Amino acid sequence: MNIDKIKFTKMQGAGNDFVVLDNRQYQFRMKDLIQMAPKLCDRKFGIGADGLLVLSNPQIDGLDYTMIYRNADGSDAGMCGNGARCLALFASRSGFDTDQRFNVHDNIYRAKVRSNDEVEVSFPIKTQIQKINLDDQSLYQVYTGTEHVVKQEHKEDKLNNENDLRKEGRHFRLHDHFQPIGTNVNFIYGSGEKELRIQTYERGVEDLTLACGTGAIASALVWHNIQHQNREAKSEYTVKAKGGKLSVEFAYNPTTNTYSDIKLKGKVHFVFTGEYYL
Repeated sequence: MNIDKIKFTKMQGAGNDFVVLDNRQYQFRMKDLIQMAPKLCDRKFGIGADGLLVLSNPQIDGLDYTMIYRNADGSDAGMCGNGARCLALFASRSGFDTDQRFNVHDNIYRAKVRSNDEVEVSFPIKTQIQKINLDDQSLYQVYTGTEHVVKQEHKEDKLNNENDLRKEGRHFRLHDHFQPIGTNVNFIYGSGEKELRIQTYERGVEDLTLACGTGAIASALVWHNIQHQNREAKSEYTVKAKGGKLSVEFAYNPTTNTYSDIKLKGKVHFVFTGEYYL
């Protein structure tokens, strides 16, 4: 198929912004999407975004669709929580029900779209937190559909010094300990028992972003772990990113030190639509 231009939608959730394509009409192959992502996401010569979101025909029987997500550099991010919330709203405006099931790679997720454009995504994972020490720094490592480490800051002002956060985030993102794929790096400050501030250095974007959904989950779990490691809980935490607020729900089993029933919730927004000339 000879395609000279494509229709796209720009969306954002808590400041995480995405170029969204409905691939059911284009049928781009994965290698095509990998090549297109850096061009579409370029903020000077393209549309500009943290990543490329693609709605494709379901790869697993019984699901509504498959979500494909590529970072701004074309790399595979694994799961993108805010991207999934945006794609669910996009799908609901494209003929899908407000209660959806979709896959990212082999994992099956569920999304619920509310009438006020709030979207909740349920994660099928069970995860644990591992405390590690690297370069005289205490970090918490946790998998939330993609790789994350979390560092607790004891002074809130540290989250405002973005030059230092970029430098430190880049250091740990590329650290030998996390190779070959690296990790995302979150800096958190606990502003209340169930509230925290967050800044995330994202792999694939290679910079701080206004929000990160899977990073918000990782950070909420770590903040719970720091305070209530031995308490069984089913909790909801508010995570304040620079681009907006997110809600993270989860259950915790102190016997197995396992987190499950994880949900990410918040509002998402359409920004604009247009055509991009290939």
